[in-house]
Amino acid sequence: MTLSPPLNFLIGVGDFPTILATATEAAVEAEADGPTVLGGVLLSLVVIYLASKLGGEIFSRLNLPPVLGDLVGGVVVGVSVLNLIVFPETGAEATDSLVFRFIQATSDITPQTLAASFHAESEVINILSELGVIILLFEIGLESELGELLKYGPQAAIVAVVGVAAPFAMGTAGLMTIFHVAAIPAIFAGAALTATSIGITAKVLAEINKLSSKEGQIIIGAAVLDDVLGIIVLAVVASLVKTGEVQVTSILYLTVSAGVFLIGSILLGRLLAPYFLSLVKELKTRGPLLIASLIVVFIFSYVAAAIQLESILGAFAAGLILGETEKQHEIEEQVIPVADMLVPVFFVVVGARTDLAVLNPAVPSNREGLIIATFLIVVAIIGKIITGYTIFGQPDTNKLAVGVGMIPRGEVGLVFAAVGSASGALSEALEAAIVVMVIVTTFLAPPLLRVVLERDAKPVEEAQG
Repeated sequence: MTLSPPLNFLIGVGDFPTILATATEAAVEAEADGPTVLGGVLLSLVVIYLASKLGGEIFSRLNLPPVLGDLVGGVVVGVSVLNLIVFPETGAEATDSLVFRFIQATSDITPQTLAASFHAESEVINILSELGVIILLFEIGLESELGELLKYGPQAAIVAVVGVAAPFAMGTAGLMTIFHVAAIPAIFAGAALTATSIGITAKVLAEINKLSSKEGQIIIGAAVLDDVLGIIVLAVVASLVKTGEVQVTSILYLTVSAGVFLIGSILLGRLLAPYFLSLVKELKTRGPLLIASLIVVFIFSYVAAAIQLESILGAFAAGLILGETEKQHEIEEQVIPVADMLVPVFFVVVGARTDLAVLNPAVPSNREGLIIATFLIVVAIIGKIITGYTIFGQPDTNKLAVGVGMIPRGEVGLVFAAVGSASGALSEALEAAIVVMVIVTTFLAPPLLRVVLERDAKPVEEAQG
């Protein structure tokens, strides 16, 4: 599956060579100024960290998930409000960014060099964002118990399959019958409903200490499988738009490679883990455990990307493997500062890319999209909530929490909108509707998940007391 550089970034494929090549091409067209690029990156990171901390603190004091504060902070500093952080792939130019306006006002730089520097700076922030989600999934893998994931594997598999099939079928059929949308655009929009943002849900679960709970393990397992199925669905619909027919060989390749990678990496990791520990013990320089762990993470992420899977699946697999070693807690402690530096970049960038202009009903072209969006939001929520009630043999499971945990689409849903837009499969109204659906599910799920899980925990605490 080959996407353009901006779409590669959004889907989290980790195609760093393509991204770097894009930055190089921009520099060739109009030579970027090194100090300007560095200045832009530094100022952008200042804005990102301020948005993350302020948003997180406010939401934490409101007893809401801090990750939601990161997203809202990103919306505020992004294209929707302040235009401090904007990206060229969304159509923005250097002069649209207040950061680069400030740089232009305080330095002697030509418009052409400013534009090239803006493109290069955006690529750097994109890469830092990718690294952030890779580290986040590595943390999640470390905190997840492989035995528990395997224990709840059948339930997670059913939740994942239903979570893909139900919203896809309801969304596609509804768009075609109620709104008379053509088949291919309807299929593409239906496919956008299948996604689940594992990063957002996992962050909320970790914040309320529910990541290792039964519900948490089912959600994470299902979300990982959802990611794999999402890649396959995206490949299928992209092929359908491009050629008008589904390429069965591509589907089989993605399915087999995903299964082989996940199973093979875990088996290989268990075999090589003792040698990893022995090597680390022999190292005498500073930070041997952290650096060695990051090497493992990046190798697994690269291999996943090389076989056309998502790099975050490789990071998650690496976390699962290293989480089975005796050094698990040490690795968790040492990776926290790295995560604190990179993970906020990912969430703030997701928020910064979200354009709330599509919610303005005063714009005539938005009204049709808002009506369709309402339908998509209902299907998106119901289609995931029902997945929790497909769990069998676990009577004491909080099934509603499992369903709610699968709701957020996050950056994954934006991928479908971006691919659909680039391919010409989606009308402006339908594209806007998908974006609205992504916004609502992304912001609605974290507080709902927290409420459902904490409400379920109170009777247990009272019974124990």
